[in-house]
Amino acid sequence: MNGPVVRTKHISLFNVPLHEQYRPDFIFMDDNAPAHRGRIIREWLLEAGVLQIEWPALSPDLNPIENLWDQLSLHVEGHNTAPQDLSDLRAALQEEWNAMPQQTINRLVYSMRRRCQAVIYAQGHMTSH
Repeated sequence: MNGPVVRTKHISLFNVPLHEQYRPDFIFMDDNAPAHRGRIIREWLLEAGVLQIEWPALSPDLNPIENLWDQLSLHVEGHNTAPQDLSDLRAALQEEWNAMPQQTINRLVYSMRRRCQAVIYAQGHMTSH
């Protein structure tokens, strides 16, 4: 799968339904990942009038979902056959998401106090999280 296809699907699968459901209070928060900052995404957000939270470069990422995405990715990569298209990828991610133990999610949520304390200790710089 190439970048433009993934970015276009990212808009249609996530942003459009969320924006439609929550406007006018919808604010797009991302992690500065290239897929979230590509031209097509920026143009869509501008045209749709979606507010964005601006993150400073190299800001510490405290969102525990990032750790969960990593685990999902590792589990999907562990499948015997790699997803061949977006439909396969969606099915594999859904399968792994449904198999994710609630304890794993709880552990990540409960880690927030420690994560915030680490950022304070590092005076806002990167941490090991």
